Amino acid sequence: MSGAVRWGVLGTAGIAARAFLPALREAGGGTAAVVAGRDLSRAEEYAARNGVARAVRGYEAVIEDPSIDAVYIPLPNALHAQWTVAALEAGKAVLCEKPLCLTAEEAGNVIEVARRSARPLWEAFVFPFHPQTALLRGLLAEGAIGELREIWSSFNFTMEGTEDIRLDPALGGGALYDVGCYPVRLAHLLFGGDAVDGHAVAVKSEAGVDLETAGVLEFDSGRLMLSCSFALPFTTYTRLVGTGGEIRLSNPFHPEPHDGLEVWREGRLVARHEPGEGTAFSWGIRHIHEVLRGEAEPRHTAADDSLGTARSLDMLR
Repeated sequence: MSGAVRWGVLGTAGIAARAFLPALREAGGGTAAVVAGRDLSRAEEYAARNGVARAVRGYEAVIEDPSIDAVYIPLPNALHAQWTVAALEAGKAVLCEKPLCLTAEEAGNVIEVARRSARPLWEAFVFPFHPQTALLRGLLAEGAIGELREIWSSFNFTMEGTEDIRLDPALGGGALYDVGCYPVRLAHLLFGGDAVDGHAVAVKSEAGVDLETAGVLEFDSGRLMLSCSFALPFTTYTRLVGTGGEIRLSNPFHPEPHDGLEVWREGRLVARHEPGEGTAFSWGIRHIHEVLRGEAEPRHTAADDSLGTARSLDMLR
């Protein structure tokens, strides 16, 4: 294709306004052409507030629009599979929020559709596209900390209020699905294989969603020890422990300018690296635009990466 990539957004989710739409502007090469909502007036207000060209009622209106090249799906987790399949079958490239699906079986079905589709599907773990991740993988490859054996990773934040779709079990709520999936995806990326075993403990709400989860995933070459929570102060602190040292990251998932990556050996700081410019979302969107213009081969697609993550989440659940 040539020209700007025309994006459609399904739903008026906060993450689209906070992360996706600003990153789309930062990345360049694309435009927010339309946002769909169940309530047209709310969608119109959202479009005006967030710089989207127009609003429509109903997600089908975006899926069926021949002028739309790519679809971003920030809907509640329980709706991801349905609308991802619909968009792929309509010939759209898709960026679906994580988790792609609620079970590995469901993810497998969606991935089969993606493999038959004309356009790619990405699960919105965008940190693999950020320069900090390339730096991290390079350090590991050159043996900066010896052989990687353990990953300690937390993703916690304090949820305000009780009226939130992430607290609804019918919509696929819970801390593991919302933020615990990030350490899981990181471990798959760095260990380079699927988990072979896993277990976890959780603190659950009266409705049955996990408010806090802590667990262990075993891989052939090491293990992930993770924690996630809706009830603790914000942190994404992560340690990679190797046979010859460790790497400490303040935020491997969505690094900002104040974040950093440190290499430690024998209890001493030996190197510190800045994360680089741009948000993880903007780097991911930039890659998608390059793929759709025929300038790059797709990397980190759901067909390649998402099933292993889904199986690990099943183990932990």
